[in-house]
Amino acid sequence: MKSVVLAEKPSVARDIARVLNCNQKKNGYMENNQYIVTWALGHLVTNADPEQYDSKYKAWDMKDLPILPERMKSVIIGKTRKQFNVVKAQIERQDVNEVIIATDAGREGELVARLILEKCKGNKPIKRLWISSVTDGAIRDGFKNLKPGSAYHGLYQAALARSEADWIVGINATRALTTKYDAQLSTGRVQTPTLQMVKIRQDAINQFKPRQYYSLNVVVDGVTLNWQTPHRIFDETVVDQLMQDLKGKKAVITDVVSHEKKRFPGKLYDLTSLQQDAYRRFKYSAKETLSTMQSLYETHKLVTYPRTDSNYLTTDMVSTLKERVASLASTEYRAQVVELMKSPLKAGSHFVNDAKVSDHHAIVPTEVRVNLDSLSARERNIYMLIAERFLSNLMPPYVYAEQKVTVTIGESLFVAKQEETIHPGFTALSTANTGKKHHIFKKGAVLDTVKLNKTTHETEPPPYLNEGSLLKAMENPSSIFEIDKTTQSTLKSAGGIGTVATRADIIEKLYNLNAIENINGNIKVTNKGRQLLELAPNALKSPELTADWEHKLTLIEKNKYDKNKFINEMRAFTKEIIDEIKSSEDKFKHDNLTTTECPTCGKFMLEKKTRNGKMLVCQDPTCGTKKNVQRQTNARCPECKKKLVLHGKGPKAMYSCKCGFRETQEQMDKRFKSRKTGKVSKNEMKKYMKKEDEPINNPFADALKNLNL
Repeated sequence: MKSVVLAEKPSVARDIARVLNCNQKKNGYMENNQYIVTWALGHLVTNADPEQYDSKYKAWDMKDLPILPERMKSVIIGKTRKQFNVVKAQIERQDVNEVIIATDAGREGELVARLILEKCKGNKPIKRLWISSVTDGAIRDGFKNLKPGSAYHGLYQAALARSEADWIVGINATRALTTKYDAQLSTGRVQTPTLQMVKIRQDAINQFKPRQYYSLNVVVDGVTLNWQTPHRIFDETVVDQLMQDLKGKKAVITDVVSHEKKRFPGKLYDLTSLQQDAYRRFKYSAKETLSTMQSLYETHKLVTYPRTDSNYLTTDMVSTLKERVASLASTEYRAQVVELMKSPLKAGSHFVNDAKVSDHHAIVPTEVRVNLDSLSARERNIYMLIAERFLSNLMPPYVYAEQKVTVTIGESLFVAKQEETIHPGFTALSTANTGKKHHIFKKGAVLDTVKLNKTTHETEPPPYLNEGSLLKAMENPSSIFEIDKTTQSTLKSAGGIGTVATRADIIEKLYNLNAIENINGNIKVTNKGRQLLELAPNALKSPELTADWEHKLTLIEKNKYDKNKFINEMRAFTKEIIDEIKSSEDKFKHDNLTTTECPTCGKFMLEKKTRNGKMLVCQDPTCGTKKNVQRQTNARCPECKKKLVLHGKGPKAMYSCKCGFRETQEQMDKRFKSRKTGKVSKNEMKKYMKKEDEPINNPFADALKNLNL
């Protein structure tokens, strides 16, 4: 008899099949005399749409809400039905006596597999492969330690509860808002509090009124010492009077104190902290970082499972540390790698702690030796971030001497702090670290003449949220919301709102909804976003709902809370918010309405900003017609080399640049024809094949269309 191994993606299935020696390649699966390895394509089965319960729900009508099916249905996704049929056929084979779930080790991965199994006949025994990386070694170890499927029943129930609750609340609230206000309005338990956080921060900035405050300093041998005062001085005359009082008085170095201190590296990366650093260092969006991590994990096998919320490793991984360090020998950290390999590695409690690892450990390099030349620029940057953080935790701390110097003038104290490097430790990984030296001061020395300087400062508002700080706020909503300590504690234990796996998608959804926009790296709420928050039920704006959900889902996962009880609570909650929306007398006003008629339904279209430009969308959400107005292309300005923006389409479409350059599609075609022979170089062909957003009627496309590729 054989075992069916169900992976979540083809790439993972291929790796498992190779390790298990499944060399017989079939249509949608691989097998040998012991295993049949097949795969999903993400979700193959999903929750049924409202109209699949009753055809009357095809029309969005307020009187039909709330939609609360007695029993939730799941349906096979049409686009991937062919692969579902392949998977189902293998599981139902007569020569198969068990199924090994090898989907991603987590709540969502469990749901992917279990929904498929529910559509299959036979009710065959289940085992679980639970691994955090897809290296050959990890796969072999995983198959030696397969767990019974029953051990993950709670995880499946929690995943199912989350999926059904999101459907019940999200579908009904979105339909109610959209129908009530005749606008494309979407709300949810995570995206609405996230939008609210952006608004709270933006309002704080708009309401902020800067004030000037004043201080004093003295400069001694190039070292600036600042006047010590218990609070800011907003009255300039106080500082002016002090300057007069201190004028001509001697300055005495009354204290010089040195202490040896240590600075430790940051914790190993979880996904959220990696996304924050990737934005800070490279301005990568959360979605870009996650996508890059998936590639490094699945395609290159260079890093461990990315969707983790832990900053620690488990004790059973300590024996693999040297191999992971050795895999970095070809990077710029070769000198540090060689040094680490000379002696046994110390697994400190600052990065190894079994109690702080739930589903997955921190993100670290695998044992696969990296070839940086085979990676894209983005993959290389993300990989090196992970490598640097991993090595830094294995290296000694940064040791330095901190010197505190106090100068007294009259009765006023002026203080400076300096640091001198004793041992660079992990900071040796940074090329910017050259070691620090401090100026030598002698206690009791009298400085005959010092110049007092008055300094003027201005209070500053809190910074706008960016993609990095918004992720951090989602992880710790109490940094934005004023919430009680009990809720803070619950949110902290739940890991904030959303999960490491969904936060990037939530932010992306808010962009697509035109509820937020990114202006020079600052995330701001749009007028539509503000109106959405005004119209959304109050309960959905607060992170308390998500905190309560996540707390109960965790209990369901541990078999300490009944899934059906949770769903009944969500049904009652949904009835409340639908009643609130129905009884509202608020109005929604489109501020981006144009005079362009929709070619499908005839209603006026809305102008919508996208990441790459603008487009027109029909104001009727049930119509869904879209038209491009302008978008950023990959065509470069011949004068300043920046990317051109395309307006319209066809021969008269206009390309424009910030530098003032403009030309039509027709003119661009002529320009390329005049300098080309009609042949296309290999480099140009590669560039064309890689670009997903080439401008319409690109001359490269015309040149390539007759080639037999």
